[in-house]
Formats: sequence, structure tokens, C-alpha cells
Amino acid sequence: MRIAVCLCQVPDTASVIGFVEGAVDLSRVNEVMNPFDEYALEEAVRLKERFEGSEVTLFCVASSSAKEMLRKALAMGGDRAVLVSTAELSDPFQTAMLLSRAIAGFYAGALPDLVFCGKHSTDFQSAQVPLMLAELLGMASVSAIIKLQASAEGLQVEREIEGGIEYLDVHYPALFSVEKGLNVPRKTTIKGVMEARKKPIDLLPVTASERPFVEITGMEPLVTKKTCRFVTEPEELVRLLRHDRALF
Repeated sequence: MRIAVCLCQVPDTASVIGFVEGAVDLSRVNEVMNPFDEYALEEAVRLKERFEGSEVTLFCVASSSAKEMLRKALAMGGDRAVLVSTAELSDPFQTAMLLSRAIAGFYAGALPDLVFCGKHSTDFQSAQVPLMLAELLGMASVSAIIKLQASAEGLQVEREIEGGIEYLDVHYPALFSVEKGLNVPRKTTIKGVMEARKKPIDLLPVTASERPFVEITGMEPLVTKKTCRFVTEPEELVRLLRHDRALF
């Protein structure tokens, strides 16, 4: 079974995040593997252990600094990694497009049997990349699964919906984005870390040629301090609510 896992880096929630001239100051930010991607990777490794001859390949669109994160993922059970080395992207479509090209190129135009992604990244939380990637690859997809049962014939998955649980039968190939609780990600071992040093990380330097649909034009910290104004007459309150936009 050929299994692809898409990973991304996100700022550690314990890091100190600042702003300089409308941009995030990353000088004191420690980047880690997206927590939801750890569940995706764990599920892929479990399937590899169950189905003999399976291979788990990791794909990541990031700068070269993501190598350390990929080494950790290889230590957790991945077999090899493909790093699409590019400048930081904020557009989900560009990310999905580069991932689709990397996956299609790695598998020589064929499709992997399974692709796993995290439900969303903990920084932007848009949850758009998995669905866009599935569409670009032409694969069936199910979002935010909480249970997966796989056999040679097909897959049975469960996902939470409002007021209940949805059960689906899915055929190969398929792409799943996974929810927290699908499994318990394993910890790295000394043996795994040593073996990860020998596993290949293929560099694929590219630039996104497509124009982004979403661009970050600036960032600034949230101002939580509010001003308080007292009024003595109801008429004055009505006037302020109707005309003073600064209140909102």
C-alpha cells in the first residue's frame, strides 16, 4: 500500500509571538509539527505495520527549516520525505497545488492508495488544503474522520456531524483529513531517531507560479482594552448607537 502524509509546520503555542511593522516577528518562535498532522502520521504508520510491503512518504511545503520536523516524522515511522522548498505561503490553493504536483511527480503520475492530512493547521485553521488537494488529485475525500477501518477491498470511516456520527464506505484511492482522537500518536525512540538519519529527504525547490487567491496584507495585535462611556439620557444613547462608528 502506498501512503502519503502531508505535514506542515506551525508556531509552538508556548512561543512568544510579536509584531513588527505589520508582520509577525518569528525571531522568538519555535516551529513544530502541526498537532493534527501527528494523528495523520500515526494512522498511516499503523496501516503500514498492518499491511506488509506498505510505504509511508511524507510531503511538506515549507522552507528548508522544516528538515528537522521531517526528521522527527521519519523517526515516528515515515519511510522517506519530500520537501517542497519554497518561501512561506499564506494561500491554501498554492499550498494544495504544490502538494498535488509533488505527489503526482513522486508517484510518476499515478495516485497513492491513501493520502492523510491533519484536520487543519493550528495557525490559520482554514481546513481548506485537504479538500483542495483531493480535488486536484481527483481523489475521493472525507474530512475530520474519527475512526478508520481498512481492508484490501475498501475503507469504512466515521466522522462526527452535528447531532450524530456519519458512517461512510470509501474505495481506494482516497484522501482523509483526521480529527484529534483518531489515535494516540507514538513518541520517538532513540532507535527511531538513529534510523531517521539514514532515511532520504528529497528536496524539490519550486516557486508558486499561480497568483494567490488569498494574501496577508498585514497583521497587528488584538486590542482588548475597551473604552467606557456613560450617558445620562436615552436620546443620547440612541444617537451614539446610530452615528458613532467608533463604538464598534
